[in-house]
Amino acid sequence: MTTVYDFEALSITGKPVALKQYKGQPLLIVNTASACGFTPQFAGLEELHTTYGKRGLVVLGFPCNQFGGQDKGENDTIAEFCQINYGVTFPMMAKIDVNGSDAHPLYQWLASEAPGLLGSKSIKWNFTKFLVGRDGQVIKRYAPTDTPQSMAKDIEALLADA
Repeated sequence: MTTVYDFEALSITGKPVALKQYKGQPLLIVNTASACGFTPQFAGLEELHTTYGKRGLVVLGFPCNQFGGQDKGENDTIAEFCQINYGVTFPMMAKIDVNGSDAHPLYQWLASEAPGLLGSKSIKWNFTKFLVGRDGQVIKRYAPTDTPQSMAKDIEALLADA
């Protein structure tokens, strides 16, 4: 059986990151963009990271430029933007595609494990979020309009199961 821990990504600085390093920790995986109407969600994601990180939650951001060209910058520019404007300290990965033939394998798996509205396997927009349990399986998919604060109850429940 495949789990999130079977995948690798590149950090925003270009270093390989084996997701198995997070084994046993719940994850919140988000495709992000720096110039989107939902970009202010970085603040809420950072708050989740700060509030629940000490209890094991790891927020992982994956910049993507597939929706309206809203993350055109290079990885170093994206990292600087996130840190300066939103104080982001959670791990940010290198920019990826989340849809199409060049979609990152992690996102291909996430979308198939937790389809969207009407069973859609594609990611519809920036800030689609996936909550992954300690066992590495997807628990829930959240729409871009779902704020980080609206996920707190689900995260609390997941952390209480520890």
